[in-house]
Amino acid sequence: MSSLDRRRFLRDAAASTALIAAGGLASTAPGAPAQAAPAAASTPTDATRHRPGPVSFRWWGTAGWRVDIGDRTVLVDPFLSRIHTGLFDGGMNGSTPLEVRTEVVDAYVDRAETVLVTHTHWDHFMDVPYIAGRTGARVFGTLTAYHLGLAYGVPSGQLSAVKGGEVMDFGAYTVEVVASLHSRNASYAVSLPGVRLAPTAKPLTVADLPEGDTLNYVLRVAGGPTVFFMGASDFVARNLAGIAPDVAMVALNSTTVTADYVSRLMAALDHPEVVVPVHFDNFETELRNPPTVAPSDRTRLDQLIAAVRESSPGSRVLVPEYDTAYHF
Repeated sequence: MSSLDRRRFLRDAAASTALIAAGGLASTAPGAPAQAAPAAASTPTDATRHRPGPVSFRWWGTAGWRVDIGDRTVLVDPFLSRIHTGLFDGGMNGSTPLEVRTEVVDAYVDRAETVLVTHTHWDHFMDVPYIAGRTGARVFGTLTAYHLGLAYGVPSGQLSAVKGGEVMDFGAYTVEVVASLHSRNASYAVSLPGVRLAPTAKPLTVADLPEGDTLNYVLRVAGGPTVFFMGASDFVARNLAGIAPDVAMVALNSTTVTADYVSRLMAALDHPEVVVPVHFDNFETELRNPPTVAPSDRTRLDQLIAAVRESSPGSRVLVPEYDTAYHF
């Protein structure tokens, strides 16, 4: 079945969710008490495996997402602590302590069965071990994420190292792992590079969390959309062949050193119906709408939107707001 036929089938089968709409599930009120999900929630019973129910997508800033599939929850790069490192003030302080703001995380995370980590920089990973310990969620990521998880005390049984190419069946949804690349700065280098391929000491500062290789993920919901998640603004075009997602969460490029970033990405993804920019906000500010965007990032966001419209005119661009339920 061609990608266009598949998309038409999904629209016909789920007409009530074919258009983008905000609303649906109510947001968790900040400060409201939250109960940790029991560990058993990460191993759904046969009675629930193929009953997806309503599906909503909530952006949590940076590249973070909460996806609710009925009563099951998938998190992607959940970073809610949004600690201040000075990154948006002219220079990041690598010695900034990794202090999880548990009261903030608890207000948003009441449950999770699966956590997908694209890479292990602090603004993608630092809250993950706490969330895993609180909810019993299974964490997927690179071997670096695996060893860092162990360093934080996450049980090995909750950690799954992946490389790219894996397609994992959770019944109501599948997750495909795609080997990818991290974006590069103006000097053509990756910030905080490095991997952890063996047991390591518990990270204490921002600089203790290296990039650790980068992954993308494809979430396919049974009877629902196929959604592509990026955590950094580079990719391997050959690895995206045949995915043809309905929705693509596209990371804002921080520089122009990656050639033809948007046009190559749109072509590689077979021109998704919906493109959602992410990682454009100032993630060292409070999670409050409208999102705070640095002037230079606002310019790059406008340029990304224009590039999508030029290279993929059939795609609809949705600029998300925080913790708002979107239905695709």
